[in-house]
Amino acid sequence: MIAFLDKAVAIMRRDLLIAIRHRAGFLITLAGASAELAAFYFLSQAIGPSFRPEGVEYFPFVLVGTGFYTFLVMGINSFVTTVQEAQQTGTLEVLMSSSTSPAVLVFLSALSGFAGNVLQLVFYLGGGLWLARAELPQANIAGCFLVLLLSLAIAMEIGLFAVSVQIAIQKGSAIVWMLGSGLWFLTGALFPVGTLPKPLQLVSTLLPVTHSLTGLRQALLQGAGIPALRNELAILLLFTVVLLPLSLLTFSFTLRQARQQGTLSFY
Repeated sequence: MIAFLDKAVAIMRRDLLIAIRHRAGFLITLAGASAELAAFYFLSQAIGPSFRPEGVEYFPFVLVGTGFYTFLVMGINSFVTTVQEAQQTGTLEVLMSSSTSPAVLVFLSALSGFAGNVLQLVFYLGGGLWLARAELPQANIAGCFLVLLLSLAIAMEIGLFAVSVQIAIQKGSAIVWMLGSGLWFLTGALFPVGTLPKPLQLVSTLLPVTHSLTGLRQALLQGAGIPALRNELAILLLFTVVLLPLSLLTFSFTLRQARQQGTLSFY
């Protein structure tokens, strides 16, 4: 455990130094988040206060949905980016042959990406709630933490699937594109899932992010207690338990195949 923490700290320190040297990129990211906040705020003003999806005002509803969904997708993307950069620099084969488990190594390399995304999420949600003058006196912090923890685990497992695709056919970014452009409307990020046709509602229930957004909104915006969140937490836990061995097996198989075929560093 100590060795694991030492490696995590070393990688985080490396990426922090890189981020400090590229401050302009961080400022551009914050400017983009601010523009997105303004766009959704004025959209909610145009829609009006009568539209209250799931019993809450639309702006906090869309704020949590888009902010948390983007956070999860960007976290998954950090896994793919880590492997792509190693392929481009020709260091992937060396890294995968180190004493550290390949799955752990990929996780550690993507960890700082998640940390940076947490800061962006806090800025996005905090700035949006301040802009809306929203008060959360009954927010269930423990419930938010549990939903966040399980959602992070699921995002990491999906990240391993995306890395497997990247190693196998160099198209891991297609997974990120599918999540970012093809499935977002099914998760209720912008509007309630109940407005979708019945077949699409069924598909929506099969996506873990749908339950992540529902659980986080209930805990943060409605103050739902742990008993009220038990269905969403149970579903997220089920996804976590099922996806963990599948993602590890898929990653190990893909890595072994790439080594045998000599395509590990192909890009």
